[in-house]
Amino acid sequence: MTPLQQPSPATAATTAAPRRVLPVLVLAQLLGTSPWFAVNAVMPDLQRNFGWDQAAVGTLTGALQLGFIVGTLVFALLTVADRFPARCVFLACALAAAGCTLAAAASAGHFAALLGWRWLTGFFLAGIYPVGMKLASMWFPRGLGAALGWLLGALVLGSASPHALRALGADWPWQSVFIAVAAAAVLAGLLVTWLVPEPAVRPGLAPLRLQALASLWRDGRVRASVLGYFGHMWELYTLWVLLPLVLATRLTDSTAVSWWAFLALGAGAVGCVVGGLVAQRRGSAPVAAVNLAFSGLCCLLAPWALVAPLPVFLAWLLLWGVTVAGDSPQFSALTAANAPREAVGSVLTLSNSIGFAISVVSIELFVRLAQTVPLAQLLPWLALGPVLGSLALRPLLRGP
Repeated sequence: MTPLQQPSPATAATTAAPRRVLPVLVLAQLLGTSPWFAVNAVMPDLQRNFGWDQAAVGTLTGALQLGFIVGTLVFALLTVADRFPARCVFLACALAAAGCTLAAAASAGHFAALLGWRWLTGFFLAGIYPVGMKLASMWFPRGLGAALGWLLGALVLGSASPHALRALGADWPWQSVFIAVAAAAVLAGLLVTWLVPEPAVRPGLAPLRLQALASLWRDGRVRASVLGYFGHMWELYTLWVLLPLVLATRLTDSTAVSWWAFLALGAGAVGCVVGGLVAQRRGSAPVAAVNLAFSGLCCLLAPWALVAPLPVFLAWLLLWGVTVAGDSPQFSALTAANAPREAVGSVLTLSNSIGFAISVVSIELFVRLAQTVPLAQLLPWLALGPVLGSLALRPLLRGP
């Protein structure tokens, strides 16, 4: 995960942000990103009702990820959030994502239709998560590092929230999860529109520069942060998709599976916030490296942890949930800090798109393999991302 754009100080807002702005943006990110895993939370219901195999969850999640990639690139190429007030873009996309979520619920019996609606949901999420980050960067140009942990923590918690909704409404129809997250997205858009003022100074148009890709391999420090981020993305979303399947190996009650999926996924919010606070003192690279090391270790411990006593098994998943997401804000900060000043937004956008493309490949591969390969043999291969990411980060750990 990484935000879309960070303006230069010269174009940032110069007036102090009202105290309510950051809490409202954090809450809006939480609510606005809640449609992300709506299908994942009710997948057992969909499989029982429509006879889909386990691999369907990977295909549906991959469709959303691809929609997000396309949306991110389209919004950047057309400079949508620069041409129009960012709050209005956020509201329009929140309403559109809510509409797509309701349409997905209505057409869930037709896999191709559901696939299309999930793709569109991902497309419009590109106007919620990155645009929310853009609003934060406009209001907090010199304090964005501190805000990133809270904002990305909210995204993690928002992604986890459908599992909590399913647990709370275990006896309700599965459509209730779609309705609830659609309502949450609408509320997110209204909160931003009503309570977050447009900054007095808006950045000028910053078109996407495809030539900025060159810095990804020419500049050693940019290359280090981006490759570390790619390793992180190999693991992150695939673990989130596989979590209910992992939990089902030890928990037989579906409500318990939903609760623990929410807790393990949502624990990443703690990692984001705490990591952001530690990074202010220790730097982003060490925090990212520690998180990569521990999440990679959790991958490698899977054969033992899957058969460990239940409290140890659950503690392992919680630790994994904290560390797999805890480095997300730090990769954003590292890439923004090391990219060429005139191309920060382009580098972030392009690396973001490549990272999500990697997640699509990883999700599809691991979900399909999970149908025939035991999890104890499969999950350690997720460590490939953290291991390669840790090796890539070494130049940044040696300092400037």
